[in-house]
Amino acid sequence: MRKTLLALMTLTIFATGAVTLLAADQAAGKPQTTCPVSGKQIDKASYVDYQGQRVYFCCDNCPAKFKADPETYFAKLAAEGVTLENIQTTCPVSGETLGEGDMGEPVAHAYKGRTVMFCCPSCIKKFDKEPAKYLAKLPGEQPAAS
Repeated sequence: MRKTLLALMTLTIFATGAVTLLAADQAAGKPQTTCPVSGKQIDKASYVDYQGQRVYFCCDNCPAKFKADPETYFAKLAAEGVTLENIQTTCPVSGETLGEGDMGEPVAHAYKGRTVMFCCPSCIKKFDKEPAKYLAKLPGEQPAAS
């Protein structure tokens, strides 16, 4: 009985670690080095903060093109495995300051080219039910009203 319990506990710890590593791997990608519009090398002086992400460009002409169709560029960055710099300080669901209080370390969630940070896994479930509602709460610019 004791060996079975020990084996079960070991398996649980291993499974939890594997899930944690998988989640971290999904959020981790390569850093942005090229402009999503032109494909040229980025200039860190030229950027836009958009829905919680800092998007860098090669020049000051490209942000307007990005803002005209951000979903296309987010999809392109995601397909390239690029993880954008996240500028969030609070969870878009709970409003809690990330990394403070009882919640522990923030939880990263990949969503359509964005890495959205949450205070806990239960907030990810709420986000996934109504992503547009919570994307609108992220810092930076938002899509133009239709």
